[in-house]
Order: sequence, then structure tokens, then C-alpha cells
Amino acid sequence: MSFITYLKDGISLGAVYAIIALGYTMVYGIAKMLNFAHGDVIMVGAYVALMMLTKTGAPPIAAVLVSMAACTLLGITIEMVAYRPLRKASSSLAVLITAIGVSYLLQNLALLIFGAGGKTFVNVVSFPSVSLADGQLNISGTTIVTILVSVIIMVSLTLFVNKTKPGHAMLAVSEDRDAAQLMGVNVNATISLTFAIGSGLAAVAGVLLCSAYPIVSPYTGAMPGIKAFTAAVFGGIGSIPGAMLGGILLGVIEVLGKAYISTQVADAIVFGVLIVVLLVKPSGLFGKNIQEKV
Repeated sequence: MSFITYLKDGISLGAVYAIIALGYTMVYGIAKMLNFAHGDVIMVGAYVALMMLTKTGAPPIAAVLVSMAACTLLGITIEMVAYRPLRKASSSLAVLITAIGVSYLLQNLALLIFGAGGKTFVNVVSFPSVSLADGQLNISGTTIVTILVSVIIMVSLTLFVNKTKPGHAMLAVSEDRDAAQLMGVNVNATISLTFAIGSGLAAVAGVLLCSAYPIVSPYTGAMPGIKAFTAAVFGGIGSIPGAMLGGILLGVIEVLGKAYISTQVADAIVFGVLIVVLLVKPSGLFGKNIQEKV
């Protein structure tokens, strides 16, 4: 029964990674940018939700919605101020360095505002826990909600991208930005919408993560952000189902590694598995090998 418990915990953690990875995979798939400040948007979302809960006494759903709105605006602002001017830069390193700079900026602003110490987060999930196998297996309400939310988000994003006009615009921009613009697609608005969706999802992930692990600090989003990026690459960056599967697998590998091998090397195991996958299938599990004509 202990293995089932670890598996359940791994799926729950992996579902959070999956939600974060969906933000990475959308931005890269459409804008061809690696937004390494994405993890810190998670931290901002968690702090906004915490302030709403503790300072204003807002109900949990209102706190989550305000957190999503704040992170959505933050994502749009980051794209407009930091990334848009570099969209046609001669080197992709310029965008990467800028993303790292934005990440450190958000972390240090959080340090100035909230201090370095962690704050206890309030669990926003009121869903009841479920006991199975005569009480030997207990599934918390947070775990149930996290898994359900991740599945709903993945299905909704897939339908949005494939069935709506803005989604078709995203697909067009991801294929050929210049051709899409010639066909009347507003590239700036499409990329801004992508950042808005990804950042809104980061807020949801931040609330769920801190509900399960109830401490938020300026560095809360750093390691989950890196692991979620790993999950996106693992599943095939640019693929929505790939991000979901990569996140779940990564969470399961991490929890089982901590349980059966060592808590000290669990992270090394996670990144080691990624290296093996990339050696065997460089495009990831669901990624496609793209050949460029020259």
C-alpha cells in the first residue's frame, strides 16, 4: 500500500508540474521563447493569493481569481517590456539573458516586499478527502482537486487551440510568424495572449503547490519552474499532451526516487532521466523532429 501512496503523491506533484509546463510549452511552441521567469510568476501568484486570503479575508475562489488576473497582467507586461523588443534579435541568447534578469528582478522585489522568510500558506481547497481500502489509502482533497484541475486545463487548452479563432491564430504564428502576419493575424496580440494564458496558469499552479506544501517564499517558484521546464522538454516542448505526461512522469519519478533511493539525490535522478530521454529521443516523448529546408 505504501507504493500506491507514493504513486498518488507523485501524480499529485506531477499534476502541478504539468500545469506549469503547459505555460512553458505554449510560450515556446508559439513564440519560440524560453520564459525562464515563468517560475517566479508562480511565486507572485502564490503571494497575491495569500495576501487576499489573510489581509482582505476574501473567499478562496476570489483569491484564486485575483491571483490569476494579477499574473495575467504580469505576463503581458513582461512580454511587452522585456521580450517584444528582442523578438528580432540576432541572437537567442539575448532573450535568454533577459529572461534570467526578469527572474532575478521578481525574486528581489519579493525579497524587498515580503522579506526572505517563508510565510505559511492557507489551503484554499475545501474538497473533502477520500479513504479507500478500508482507510489504508487516504487521498486528500488537495490531491483530488490538483489532478482534476490539471486534466481540465489540458483538455480546455487543447480545445481552445484547435477549435477557436485565437487558437488557430496561435497555430499559424507557431508555424510561420511572417506568413501569419501577411494573412492578417495580429502577431503581437497573439503572443501576448499566449503569455497571458501561461501566466494565468502559473497562478493556479502556485496556489495548488502552496496548498500542498504550505510555505511561500521569494524562491518558491525557482525549483518547480526548472522541473516544469524539464517536464515540458521531457514530454516534447510545444506539445500540450506532452507537457501533461511529462509533468506526471516527472512527479512520479521524483517521489519514488525520494522514497526508495534517497531524498538527497532525487533531483539528480529526475534530471538524469531527462538526459537519457533526450539521448534516445531528442525531441521528447511527443515532440516532432522538424527539418529545416536550406
